[in-house]
Amino acid sequence: MDMFGKLGKNTDLKTSIGLDKLGNQFWNLTPAELVEDTILLGQGMLTDTGAIAVETGEFTGRSPKDRFVVCDEKTENAVWWGDINIKFSPEKFDALYNRMKAYLIGKDVYVRDNYVCADDDFRLNVRTITEFPWSNHFANNMFLRPTDAELEDFTPDWHIVCVPGFLAIPEVDGTRQHNFAVLNFTKKMIIIGGTGYTGEIKKGIFSVLNFILPHEKNVLSMHCSANIGEAGDTAVFFGLSGTGKTTLSSDPNRRLIGDDEHGWADNTVFNFEGGCYAKTIDLSREKEPQIYDAIKFGAILENIGFVDGTSTPDYEDNSITENTRVSYPLEHIENTAVPSIGSAPKNIFFLTCDAFGVLPPISRLTKEQAMYHFMSGYTAKVAGTEVGVTEPTTTFSACFGAAFLPLHPAKYAELLGKKLEGTDIKVWLINTGWSGGSYGVGSRMKLSYTRAMITAALTGKLDNVSYEKLPVFELEFPTSCENVPSEILNPRETWADKAAYDEKANNLAGQFVKNFEKYADQTSDAIKNAAPKVLA
Repeated sequence: MDMFGKLGKNTDLKTSIGLDKLGNQFWNLTPAELVEDTILLGQGMLTDTGAIAVETGEFTGRSPKDRFVVCDEKTENAVWWGDINIKFSPEKFDALYNRMKAYLIGKDVYVRDNYVCADDDFRLNVRTITEFPWSNHFANNMFLRPTDAELEDFTPDWHIVCVPGFLAIPEVDGTRQHNFAVLNFTKKMIIIGGTGYTGEIKKGIFSVLNFILPHEKNVLSMHCSANIGEAGDTAVFFGLSGTGKTTLSSDPNRRLIGDDEHGWADNTVFNFEGGCYAKTIDLSREKEPQIYDAIKFGAILENIGFVDGTSTPDYEDNSITENTRVSYPLEHIENTAVPSIGSAPKNIFFLTCDAFGVLPPISRLTKEQAMYHFMSGYTAKVAGTEVGVTEPTTTFSACFGAAFLPLHPAKYAELLGKKLEGTDIKVWLINTGWSGGSYGVGSRMKLSYTRAMITAALTGKLDNVSYEKLPVFELEFPTSCENVPSEILNPRETWADKAAYDEKANNLAGQFVKNFEKYADQTSDAIKNAAPKVLA
């Protein structure tokens, strides 16, 4: 066994996590070295943009049913157990990891020392050991990168061991199938096997922070983007896929803190990550110029197609998956905040694509409504994606990221409420979806109008206008907004058939109430009373 690369003082993998009799160990290689190894191993190719393109194999997305959390003294009474956090015994974890260690005997590994949380008060050092060089490259893109001096004395708080070539045996290992990702909060380890999808690395650590920060540090962990204005004001944007989170937080007049994962401490909003992991399906410079131009040397493209006979990416090619992706370091984006930290937010935006045309394009939430809609995490998927589907479908994801929440959603909502208490922080619900009718009847809200409403909120121009209250949902919406036609601000008035609107609003309100039933036993009356009022 030989060791290469940048090694600090604490490099004994046998003592720290029991990895012994390995092949060569490659420590903290540069992106160029990792790209070279990826190509030499036949695992990727350079595109004409300079990015390395790889295929993640059988899995091109996360596998939520194969994500487990070790149930022990630390987690048994704290974790929100169920379909999202599936119990795994400490004994099964040890046995599975022992088989992984045996698999790695004689094999080369790549070791990467990074950290997460740009605020040093909450910094968590992460050591990632991977079977493939491009998995290691991904970790370096997505996590924060220490200086050479910091590497010298680097001591990991958590370890990730990512071995796509190792397949679990369900009847032996207690997994559902051959792939798995298991979080162990006592041993401070994440083990990943049977899948090359790199998002398991990123979201594994996000889940760790979603446990540690709220549970132990009184920090609200958030699945959101964030930016800073010229006056130093911070805004955060929550939203599920398709709601416009990345687009609306990308503002040439505001510096980007980060596009996906943040913490809110007493006085700061800080990025967890050092990079971005963006979808590339149908990507163009016209649609997403920042992402398009970030795809250069150092970026990793996953599961894309190519223009025939060339090394030019074809972003319309979905032959491998719709979930084509790119990872790149934040430095690939212009106009970012350095370091990735802002002050406590002045404005919070919940983005929803309401394909039913019920919700106002912008509404101002009370503290209790903010907590309720945060726990609901509503959007709607547009109809027509499957044969025979003619109506949009509701989607609820608690705190706009249910798949990554180890704690009950009420814990995050209550922490949000405490941070809003006694402040002038404004929370807005933004509907980027339909107006004048549901999908197929009405029309999609113009992006220019949505941008104008957000700008008006950020600049205080909605502070002194009059508001009306929407029945059923009881949302306050402004009656005027600069650069936005006033007639679109009241969604009911945009419908030709007012009775049809009332019926659709009542139906959607009922779905909100039904979805919230599963949270009721651990939720305060104040939050529950902010629910829509379904009419008999």
